[in-house]
Amino acid sequence: MKILFFGQLREQLGVAELLLSETPDTVHALRDVLASKGELWQQYLSSGNILVAVNQTISDFDTVLQADDEVAFFPPVTGG
Repeated sequence: MKILFFGQLREQLGVAELLLSETPDTVHALRDVLASKGELWQQYLSSGNILVAVNQTISDFDTVLQADDEVAFFPPVTGG
């Protein structure tokens, strides 16, 4: 499973992409796995305002995952 991080998440976590050999059941479970990497990961991924896309489609945290999915986490987009 390929996991991508964009915007401030990428900057704060210091990583743009991860490959994960395990496949959590849902995006929520994936977020929990990633948050277990440390306090910084937990702080940024447990925030209630991050968005997620699965295979380039905006999704929610109940979305069921498959081993070959691409999951992207990113902060809310603001415009002006």
